Amino acid sequence: MKITRRWGSMVLAAILALGLLSPSALAEEVGFSPVRTYMDQFADVSPGDWYYETVKALYELGLTNGKGGVFDPGGDLTGAEVIAMAARLRSLYETGDSEAGPAAWEDGGLWYQPYVSYLQERGVLGRELEDAYDRPATRAEMAHVLAGALPESLFEPVNQDTVTAGQAAGQYLTDVGGGTPYQEDILRLYSWGIAGGVDEAGSFLPEENISRSQAAAMVARLAYGELRLTLDWEILPSYSRRGASMEDLVESDGTFYLSPMPDEKEKIDADVRYMLSQGERRISLEYPAGTLTSSFMDALIRAFLEAARNYVEQTYNNVSAPYSPKSASVTLTFSSSLYGEELVERYREETMAYALAVRDRLWETGQLAETMTEYEKARVYYAWICENCRYDHAQQSMSHSGYRLFHEGVAVCDGYTAAYNLLLKLEGISCGAYTLGDHIWTTAELDGRLVHIDVTWGDQSYGVEYRFFAMTELDAISRLQSA
Repeated sequence: MKITRRWGSMVLAAILALGLLSPSALAEEVGFSPVRTYMDQFADVSPGDWYYETVKALYELGLTNGKGGVFDPGGDLTGAEVIAMAARLRSLYETGDSEAGPAAWEDGGLWYQPYVSYLQERGVLGRELEDAYDRPATRAEMAHVLAGALPESLFEPVNQDTVTAGQAAGQYLTDVGGGTPYQEDILRLYSWGIAGGVDEAGSFLPEENISRSQAAAMVARLAYGELRLTLDWEILPSYSRRGASMEDLVESDGTFYLSPMPDEKEKIDADVRYMLSQGERRISLEYPAGTLTSSFMDALIRAFLEAARNYVEQTYNNVSAPYSPKSASVTLTFSSSLYGEELVERYREETMAYALAVRDRLWETGQLAETMTEYEKARVYYAWICENCRYDHAQQSMSHSGYRLFHEGVAVCDGYTAAYNLLLKLEGISCGAYTLGDHIWTTAELDGRLVHIDVTWGDQSYGVEYRFFAMTELDAISRLQSA
């Protein structure tokens, strides 16, 4: 998510820094009149804080009084404090005095009652927040009060189209839906540029408590048009998987076995899947004392390496496990023999970036479409690799990686298979790897049918050879032997 303030807010910051226009003067310009001057009354608000100018502006407008000489920017606001802030804003707009409106409702009772009564009389508030007066207000409750604090005619829905598109695509503001309290009020604040979200997905976190600094920022945007946000959300096509990572491609139900034996392939596979799905490269195991003999460790490492090879797109082809026969624990570390330890993550990320770019191009050009079967999609990727890669007869080390296939169009069998499996998994197609001797190819479940696909042998000098696509296991072995 990219959120940019309008250019006016940057000009505002520069002007304020030069002392040419104070927040008080700006307030007068947009119809609000300051009631006092901020002289660093809050000991916990410093000029370098991101919320300094908004807190300063709110104090000068009479919208906040702090808490005994401090503002407590990270503290919670109670429901009563939220209502008081909104009532002062409304009074400032209507009368030029932040307290004049509520003052008419003074009755000697609870301190916040005049503010509640004032907003109720204006139709901003009913009795829905009666249980929130003395407890921390949620962000949704804050949005509800702020959305009605000023006449709607004062705001332009500058972000309406962006918010609608972002939610429709399921990419932004996903935590605000039909069951969210005060959904419409939250969406109005986004539309007006009062709220922009707390993360890259524009999330609002409606059930969390609102902090005093966050509230100050939103109220300041209500008062100052120049501080409002213009949302620049990048709405990706529905087919896009941009942002996907290697760990997203591996499914795990969370099962992990602490002491799998070398012959327990299903348990070892579960451990490898769990590790990969967590984006980790290490597995720590525990065994009874005396178990970690040389022969046991050799068998265990071979078993884990075989399991990891089934996820060839993950790039790991090496396992190390220093151990002591006297120890009951051992940690297996997965790496790649193709590049140094410090480069593993870099190559994984770059390989994924290449694969996502290929996928997007095929979807954008219509070579892939929602109406296609898994078989048809797998065939498109098969053809793409065969047409865009050549076999490296020199057998250079990096040719064993999917990275070189995408980057330079050169590979050997495990590079072909790694790249192809990565593309298939980005389509949600379940696949693995089949090894026979020193050759490896793809196994995939296409539309419910298990097939073997040897994209390496499909890449022929005269073009794409489709007889190596969607084979049975018997066909794959026999064709390899006769090729």
